[in-house]
Amino acid sequence: MGILANTVSICQFRVVGEIPATELFALASESLGRHAFRSIDQGTAELSVGWVHTGNPQESAFAVPGDFWHDHYIAFSLRQDRRKIPAALLKAYLQVAEHEFLAANPGYRKVPKQKKEELRESVHNMLLARTLPIPAVYDAVWDTRSNILSFTSLGRGTQEAFETLFRKSFPDLRLTAVHPFARAAEVVADELKPALLAANRATSDTALDLIASNRWIGSDFLLWILFRTMTGSAEYRVCRPGPESPEVPFTAYLNDRLVLMSAGESGLQKVTVAGTQDRFSEVCTALRQGKGISEAAIIFEKGDELWKMTLKGEMFHFASFKCPKVKEEKDNTVDAAAEREALFFERMALLETGLQLFDSLFAQFLAIRLGQEWNGEAGEILEWLATE
Repeated sequence: MGILANTVSICQFRVVGEIPATELFALASESLGRHAFRSIDQGTAELSVGWVHTGNPQESAFAVPGDFWHDHYIAFSLRQDRRKIPAALLKAYLQVAEHEFLAANPGYRKVPKQKKEELRESVHNMLLARTLPIPAVYDAVWDTRSNILSFTSLGRGTQEAFETLFRKSFPDLRLTAVHPFARAAEVVADELKPALLAANRATSDTALDLIASNRWIGSDFLLWILFRTMTGSAEYRVCRPGPESPEVPFTAYLNDRLVLMSAGESGLQKVTVAGTQDRFSEVCTALRQGKGISEAAIIFEKGDELWKMTLKGEMFHFASFKCPKVKEEKDNTVDAAAEREALFFERMALLETGLQLFDSLFAQFLAIRLGQEWNGEAGEILEWLATE
C-alpha cells in the first residue's frame, strides 16, 4: 500500500551528509531524473529499477516542483519491473526444443552440453519476449526538516534495492536505519543519555551490532506496555515534538496480536498469539518460560481518533500502520491537483501524529528503564507475571 493509504507499513532512515539547503530542489530534480525509471515493456530485459512519481508510477520526470516537492517534503517512489519465467514453463519449452534438435539431427542420441546451453538461452529469451514485466512500486517521503525518510516496504531485499539506488542518485548522501538504539538516542532526555550509553551492549558503532546487541530495547519496551495494559496504567502525555501540542493526553495499549520468541537448542522458537485477549494468560505463560515479545500490535487513542500499528521490536519497523481515515472530497469546484496536495498534507500530519505518540510513549519508557524507577517497576512486572 502507498504512503497515502489509510494503512501502510513503513521503515525509517536518517539522511546523512552535506545537504545543500538552498539548492536542494535542483539537487533532487537532477538526481531523481538521472535515475528515473525506464520501461522494459518492449524487449527482453529482465529488470528495470528507477524513480517514479508518488501516486503516478507512469510518470518519471522530475523537472517541475509539483512532480515531487511538497513544501518541506520530497516524495518519490521506487519502481521495480521484473520479468520472471516460471521454472516449470522454461523446462517444458526446453524439452520441446531438445526434441526438435534430436529429430533434426538423428546422429545424436542426446543433446550436447554446449548445444543444450544455447537452446536454454534461446528458449529463455523467447519466453522473456512473450512475458510482460510485473511492476512493484514503493513510496518514499523525505522530510527535509528532520532529514528522516520514511519508506513503505519492510522487505530486506527491497530496502537494499532502495538504498542502492538512493546512493547512486545522491552519492554525497547516505541512509542510516532508525533502529531501536538510534531512536532511543533521539528521544531520550538529555540527562539520561549517559545511562543509555552505559546500557548499550554493542561493542562497535556498526548498525548491525547496535541492532543485534540491543534487542533488549524492543523486548523490554513491549513487556512494559503489556504490563501497563493489564494493570490499568495506559494513560500518557505527549512529550515529543510533532503536529500535536505538548502535554495532550493519550492512551496506549497492546491488544490482539503478539509474537514471542526464544533461542533454544533446536533454533529459534516462535509463538504467535492472536485475537482479542482478556488476561493474556498464554502470553504470560510463554514469558515465564523465557520467551521475549518480539512484535505486538499497539493501539493509540487520542480523543476520538485511533492509531494502530504492529511494532517489529528488533528493528522498530511499523507494520500495518493504520491512521484515522482521510476522505478525499469530491468537489467539482476544487482543482484536482490542489485536492491531492491537501490530501497529502493531511495524510502526513496523521502519520506524524501517530509517530509522535509512539515516540512520546517510548521516551516515557526510557525515562523509567534508564532511571531509578526501573528496579521497582521490574519487580512489579515479575510479581505480576508470577500471579497471572
